[in-house]
Parts: sequence; C-alpha cells; structure tokens
Amino acid sequence: MFSISNLSIHYTGNYIFKDVSFLINDRDRIGLVGKNGAGKSTLLKILAGELEQETGDIASPEGNTVGYLPQELVLNSDTTVFKEALKAFDELKQLEIQIQNITNEIADRVDYESESYMKLIERLNDYNDQFQIKGGHSIEGDTEKVLLGLGFLPSDFTRNVNEFSGGWQMRIVLSKILLQKPNLLLLDEPTNHLDIISIQWLEQYLKAYSGAVMMVSHDRAFLDNVTNRTIEISLGKIYDFKTSYTEYVQRRKEIRLSQIAAYENQKKEIEDIEKFIERFRYQATKATQVQSRVKKLEKMERIQIDDSDSSSIYFRFPPAPRSGKIVYEAKSITKRFGDKLVLDDLSFVVERGDFVAFVGKNGEGKTTLSKVILEQFDYDGEGILGHNVKVGYYAQNQAKFLDVKKSVFETIDDVATGEMRTKVKGLLGSFLFRDDDLDKKVSVLSGGEKARLALAKLLLEPVNLLVLDEPTNHLDMLSKDILKEALLKYDGTLIVVSHDRDFLDGLTNKIFEVKNHKLKPFYGGVYEFLEKNRIENLDDLSLRQKVRADKKEKKVSDSKQAYLDRKVIDRERRKIKKEIDSCEQQIEQIEADIEKMDAMLASPEQNAERINSGDFYKEYEEKKQLLEEVMGKWETHQFELDEMS
Repeated sequence: MFSISNLSIHYTGNYIFKDVSFLINDRDRIGLVGKNGAGKSTLLKILAGELEQETGDIASPEGNTVGYLPQELVLNSDTTVFKEALKAFDELKQLEIQIQNITNEIADRVDYESESYMKLIERLNDYNDQFQIKGGHSIEGDTEKVLLGLGFLPSDFTRNVNEFSGGWQMRIVLSKILLQKPNLLLLDEPTNHLDIISIQWLEQYLKAYSGAVMMVSHDRAFLDNVTNRTIEISLGKIYDFKTSYTEYVQRRKEIRLSQIAAYENQKKEIEDIEKFIERFRYQATKATQVQSRVKKLEKMERIQIDDSDSSSIYFRFPPAPRSGKIVYEAKSITKRFGDKLVLDDLSFVVERGDFVAFVGKNGEGKTTLSKVILEQFDYDGEGILGHNVKVGYYAQNQAKFLDVKKSVFETIDDVATGEMRTKVKGLLGSFLFRDDDLDKKVSVLSGGEKARLALAKLLLEPVNLLVLDEPTNHLDMLSKDILKEALLKYDGTLIVVSHDRDFLDGLTNKIFEVKNHKLKPFYGGVYEFLEKNRIENLDDLSLRQKVRADKKEKKVSDSKQAYLDRKVIDRERRKIKKEIDSCEQQIEQIEADIEKMDAMLASPEQNAERINSGDFYKEYEEKKQLLEEVMGKWETHQFELDEMS
C-alpha cells in the first residue's frame, strides 16, 4: 500500500496540482488520465522519486519497491539484449554469490557443534529461501518469456542493444522493469513503442501482475482492458473512480450533470429566500420569519460545480480535390537496406475513397512502405501515384521536422499561401494555440503541442491522399477522438499506420498486414482482423499437431483420429480449468487475508499488539509472496487454456 497525502507542486507560480491525496492498494490497476500538460508524467516522476514535490508525503511499508518506465529514455549499453535484460536480476545474482560463499565456507569447516557454525547454516537457509521465493531458479526462463512477449525474436537475444532503434530499446527497459516485479509499476505511455500484438501480450501480463500498476496511456482500449480504477488530473485536482476509463467518463458526466441540476435548484432557493428577506425585512410582524431565513442562508452549504477543462482542438480537413479511381498502384516493389530485405515483391492497389490501415509488428516495414509510397526511398519495382493525386503526410517523428528556432505562428505563417495567410491565427486557435502561445518557440513545446502543430500544417492546402504514420502518439483522449471524427468526415483517401485499436475501430475499411516482407490484405475492421489472426494461428497449430499424429498412427482414419484428438484436448481442458478454479479460490482467500492485514496496518494504534508480535510482518510478506506464486500459476494455466480455445 502506498499513501499519498497533500501532494503539491507548481511551475512558474502556477500549481500543476495542489493538496492531492489518495491511496494505491496492492492489486490496483490505475489509469492516470488528463489533458496534455495536466501533470500526469509529473505525478509519476514524484512517485518514482525522480522529482521532489513542494509539499506532501508519500508513505509505504518498508521494503516496497517501485519500477518506473518514462516516456523516453536513452539506453547506453554495449551488451546483448538477453544479457541486458538479465541485469534486472542483479540483486538476485548478488544473493546467489553470497549463497555460494557460505556454501564454500561450510564445506571447509568441521566445528559442526559450534554456535557460529549453526548461525552460518541459518543464514544459508535464509538466503536459499529468499532466492527461491524471488524466483532465482527461473531467471532465464522468465527473461525469455518476457522478451518474446514484447516482440523480440530468439535471434535478437544475441544482438547488441545498440543495433536497435530507440523504440526497441524502450522495450528492453520495460522488460527489465517487468522482470524485477516491483510492488508498484509506474508506466508512462507504455504502448507508444509497442505494436498491436505486443500490446495484447502486455495487457494479459498486467492483468495477472501480482503488484499494483499505475499508468499513463492515451490508448482507450488498453486502459479498458487492464485498469479497474481511473484517476484524472484536471485543473490541479484529481477525480478518483473505481472503474475503467470508459465507465469513468460516463460517470463523470453523470456527476457533473447532477451537480449542475443541484446547483440550479439551490440557486433558485437562495434567490427566493433573499427576495423574502428583502420584501419583509422592515415588517415587525415578519421579523421572526426573516431572521429564520437569514440563519438558513448562513448555514447553507453552497454547492459548487467541479471545474471542467473542456478545451479541445477543433478542425475539419479541407474538401479533397477529385483524383482518379486508382490513387496508388504498387508493382513488384522490393526494398532493401544494404543486405537486409524489408519488403519483397509487393503488388497492391489503393483506390479512391479507401481508408487503409497498415498494421504489423514494429520493424516489419510499415513506415518504410509509407515512405516508399511518398518516394522518400529508392526501391526496386514500380510505384505509381494516380491522376491528380495530392499527398499530405504526417510522419511518426513529425516533431523532428519542425524548426525549433521558429515560433508557433512562424511555423505556420512561413508555409501558408494564398487566402490561408489571413487564417493562420484562426487555424492555430482551433489547435489550442492562442494569445501568448503564438510566440512560443517550438523548442519549448511539449510532445502533445508539437503533434498538434504538425497536424495544423496538414490543413494548409487541400489534399486527396492522407498518409498518417502513428498520428495519435502524444495526443490526449479528446484530441484523438476529434482527429478521428475529422478523418471520418474526410472525403479523400487515407493510409494510416497505427497500433491504436480504438482509433482504428470504425475508421478503416481495409487492413494491410506487413509481415515477413510481404503484404497480406484483409477486408474488414481491426477487431475482426485481430480475431481472424488469432484463429488462423491456432488453425496452423492444429494442423501441425494433426500432421504429427498422422505420422504416429497412419492406420487410424482421419475422422477417428480427430475424435481421439478432441477427447484428449477436452480432458486436458477440464484438467486445466480445475487448476484455474483452485488457483482462483486460493487467490481470493489470500487477498482477503492480506486485506485484513492492510486494515490493521492502516490503524496501527488499534492493532498494536498484533502488529508488534514477532511474526506479523513475516506472515505479511509470506502472504504476498504466496499470492505472487499462485498468480503466476494462474497466469500459466490461463495462457494454456487460451491456446486451446
């Protein structure tokens, strides 16, 4: 349990948040949300010890650990991916060295009856217990599991860390944090560097995680699938609800509507009372009633409506000039970087009105294919832009193309032409750049502000083919929704690279999966694609199992073998379900025991005798460790069951 009390911090005289208080319980899954600049990352840095608060306290039981993943981090390492990930276990390795040293010392001694010898044995047993509890015997297996889950191939394990891009290095950092299994995980935009497949794996991992999780994310689907609690920072205050994000948004609206209704009713009541007082103030016969109403006004607790930060970008794309029916055609396109093959013999067509999503694992070539379409790379084959096609492009690292020495106004004004020159301030205003913001240098803008400025540049001239590479990175929830709404009204052709399922849902009508240097089209929505992709993989698995079975028993008919296979699978499924039920019962009991002990710790004076007993904290830690072990078993069995579904 972590207790945060009266936390405050301010920059340049303005409070980011003030007197913020809340608890983080052992199994909380908290989504920390709010507009860009609200203070989400600042709060995470304070909880992680990276930044000191102005006022307030953070308290937790001794020995509790915190793992923190920032939005950006430079990982300087000249070792391999696997060895770098193993650094997560440095403390365990030190413990292992101590165990070996004591073991060697015991082997050299013969004073078996002495007190010092017995103490040495006790230390060895204690260290061995710690090593066992912390998973010392499964270090390499756990490391391999997490790296594979985050998208690394076995062949990547022996590659040098410096060979990988910043996004992949962030995955290595994330793997180390997950492997350390801290009591509290603080994750700042963990999905920014992950593809759809890795995001789904991380969802399952975090749902089964034994500690508490607090994360900042603008991925609504990810938040809804993982979190059971939402804390919003808005205008220096926090709003705390025991719900996932989507439920929270609805409840927040309902509460505000109730507040407005109650405020209006009270306002009318006050006006009526004041009118009565004013009307009969000087009439002796009404003196008692007047005084009664005066006292009622004095005692009345005035209803206040929560401040709402409703500022949001607003824009629409200019009408698209009409293009030919074929917007882009690829003929046998192949792309290599040196000896590395990225795209192999791709042929496809994008027609007018298509809304296409490029999806796939990071590193498969989605961004490369986008740049090939834009003729930013040399390649083999032929790429043909259709008649009268005008392209607008938003790069994944668009902020790097902004001149940091220019002001916000200059960035747009310098490239605006024609009648747009007279509309620059209005355009910037619709993207939340107003008054003093116009003179800000690009160098001081946040990631979200730079993203908004780059989007504003897209509106300077009409285009009929939009190519957007990860446009939702750094945008808050509301801005993402508005961008999606604007795209739904766009009357041109769209190609978008994105890993945000909620953003893609209902937006695109075609999906091109970039995988193993090839392009595989799918006609439908993103969730249909994900479901089909999962089924196809399982179909492949079933086929391999059937081939092996046929080799073992050629005389058995296909139908009979299928029946026998089903019986084996059903029996195994029942066995796994039984194990899952057993784990869930244990988890429920252990969590109830821990909750009782947490309640005692929350009221130490009332439970002093129990807490001060010699075995309380030992029992408390044993319960938490047992919960982690059982959760690990549950996760393994659940994964096995999912694979058989």
